[in-house]
Amino acid sequence: MTTTQRSAGSSAPAGLSPTNGDARLAGRSLLRLGPVSLVIRRRAVLGAAVLTVLLLLAVVLSLSLGTPYVAPADVLRALSGAGTPYDLVVFDLRLPRVVLAATAGAAFGIAGTLIQSVARNPLASPDVIGITQGAGLAATVALTSGMAAVLVAPTALVGGLLAAVLLFALGARHGLAAQRFVLAGVAVAFAFRALTEVVMLTADPIDGLRAQIWLIGTLAGKGWTEAAWIAGTLLVLLPVLAWAGWALNSTALDDDTARGVGLRPVARRIGLAGAGVLVAAMVTAQVGAVDFVALVAPQVARRLVRAERPPLVCAALLGALLLVLADLAGRRLLAPTQLPAGVLTAAIGGPYLIFLLLRGRRRSS
Repeated sequence: MTTTQRSAGSSAPAGLSPTNGDARLAGRSLLRLGPVSLVIRRRAVLGAAVLTVLLLLAVVLSLSLGTPYVAPADVLRALSGAGTPYDLVVFDLRLPRVVLAATAGAAFGIAGTLIQSVARNPLASPDVIGITQGAGLAATVALTSGMAAVLVAPTALVGGLLAAVLLFALGARHGLAAQRFVLAGVAVAFAFRALTEVVMLTADPIDGLRAQIWLIGTLAGKGWTEAAWIAGTLLVLLPVLAWAGWALNSTALDDDTARGVGLRPVARRIGLAGAGVLVAAMVTAQVGAVDFVALVAPQVARRLVRAERPPLVCAALLGALLLVLADLAGRRLLAPTQLPAGVLTAAIGGPYLIFLLLRGRRRSS
């Protein structure tokens, strides 16, 4: 969605209409609100609507499947407040985890979109540029040193933010250039990953196992508190995210072109990357290193709406859908044994990376 000023003397009524004249762009409509015009991608709106419906269906399915089984009709009645014998199962046992999966998945999708747009690289994500590894190292130290459980998430958040500071320090030369940003992130990721392995090898085996589960990423035993922290972060950053949805339109421009049209490309890249790594650090601190959601969601959303850049809203909805389904599969595939959500998202991400490699090879040939 982009914003343009209405031309002087225009008498067109307010409302939504196909763009025409100088504003004619295929697949878009122009929403006029007084002196301001909003260019809306019709395919993006349709994609967001479809993803919303699929997400709601996935939520109902996740609340329904399990032991005991709850019929979807009873789930809907419970959610409407009509009162059913399954209220305890729906509200206390399953809903907190499903809400956390949706909230965390949306946050991963947003973080991945911002980071990939700055890096101009479909392989850039929090788990590639070191944010996840920084949080993982801090959480591993906390879990293996006898630190109170309530301090693990704040410690992981600090670790993720310190990794971001190091990333910006290494990649800030030449205006946070895309290639340097990604290379600095990969270097940070490898360094923190190596340190994490050293800590785990020297730790008590039980503590090392707890850290390993955290590093895989799981939603088990978590719920409203973690979802509230993630949602609160997104709410605080809402003005920044609203700006980011507009600012992402200029990320494909080279610096000279951007300056030529009155933009400040370096400041924009820093702002977008800063918002992305903050969201990534917070969600990783709350649910662990759930890999590949931030990598896959933006690019699949971009292909879904056929846009030149990942759409922020669609990426958030797709991230939420992926993590809800991954958590459901983890709970039910080998029931009563539960698989961490991170195992299932890795199973999705591996084939996706192969797809990207094959697609790139076909294009180069």
